[in-house]
Amino acid sequence: MPLRRFLAVLASLLVGAATLVAVPTQAMAAPNFKAPFPCGQRWTYSHHDGEVRRALDFIRSDGGTTNGTPVLASAAGTAHRFAQPSGAGNYIAVEHGGGWKTYYFHLSSYSVANGAQVSQGQQIGVTGSTGNTTGPHIHYEQLLNGVGQNIVINGSGLAYPGSYNQYYLTSDNGCGGGGGTNFMTWGSGINVRSDARLNASVVTTLAGPTSVWVLCQKQGDTVTAEGYTNNWWSKLRDQGGFITNIYIDHPAAQLPGVPLC
Repeated sequence: MPLRRFLAVLASLLVGAATLVAVPTQAMAAPNFKAPFPCGQRWTYSHHDGEVRRALDFIRSDGGTTNGTPVLASAAGTAHRFAQPSGAGNYIAVEHGGGWKTYYFHLSSYSVANGAQVSQGQQIGVTGSTGNTTGPHIHYEQLLNGVGQNIVINGSGLAYPGSYNQYYLTSDNGCGGGGGTNFMTWGSGINVRSDARLNASVVTTLAGPTSVWVLCQKQGDTVTAEGYTNNWWSKLRDQGGFITNIYIDHPAAQLPGVPLC
């Protein structure tokens, strides 16, 4: 091959190699994160200047109790359980892929196994005040490749106020499309528990008759109330726990058409 042609071919190869090197790797787009608490609930939030990363702390502002409220995955992923008594307390990290991760600190208890695959809106824990904290709240973070990001919910960035009751967020996490059979409850002050047991932790309370979506049912502790006795319990989709079938407005002890858990 003539020297001139050889040099031309070599130059062409070098330009091609340089082009390949110059192509940047595109970061994976962030998931469509949703609020880390149940559908329809309204919470207020604040940011402490002393936080290591861009965290926000959430407490309820709709008349409900912060402590014991379900904590929901704000996007699908793999959940990992951790405990840090001197800091974050019981907490969960959810890996979403593409370097994205969310943190949920100070849980009173976990609701999923370590390494579990979770869907958006699935209950992963229960709000509490474990670790270094002065009261119940959800400490929430969004990270990309280990770096804290400004928190975005439903595509909109949240403010970073220095105190509560300046900004509010109403959740649409788990509001629909999650399946289940619709029933009405009856009675007031009905406890929703983390399992079908009377000594299981209370995750929330139904103030009065409520439209609920029942995912499945199972036998648990026998309950006697309002002149009825029943050991069947229903798992509620949006509340993330179980109630005795006594308070489901249906005459059957075991609900028809509802699968077993």
